[in-house]
Amino acid sequence: KLALILISKDKRQLVARSKGKSVFYTPGGKREGNETDAEALLRECQEELAVHLIQCVGTPSASIEQYGTFEAQAYGKPEGTMVRMSCYRVRPSEAERELEGLVRPSSEIEELAWIDSTFDRDRLTVTGVMILDDLKEKGLIN
Repeated sequence: KLALILISKDKRQLVARSKGKSVFYTPGGKREGNETDAEALLRECQEELAVHLIQCVGTPSASIEQYGTFEAQAYGKPEGTMVRMSCYRVRPSEAERELEGLVRPSSEIEELAWIDSTFDRDRLTVTGVMILDDLKEKGLIN
């Protein structure tokens, strides 16, 4: 699976909650066919956040860069079913900040939230908790 980590100018991370679900996750999804990670991430963010990550920002050098990989129990799946999440960020930070005001929940998303490290971890997937803790440890979020 792939995920996009977006961080706001006030050091909060964007998370999404799908319709009918109780927990938030880092926006993203799965590759389809022969998609590259970047192609899949662009498509998933268009589908979930109603935004094209690169075309919508005015920063000419905008790109998607790998952040890290997280592995944990898959939410809502039988015990022992693991998910491996390859996470990316939009760079440079100026391009990432531009997206903050552009993202909107698509038809499959019930709610978007900008969260900090005090967010209730029971309302996040296991990988979501891991990502949040990593961002806090690196000083990227409050």
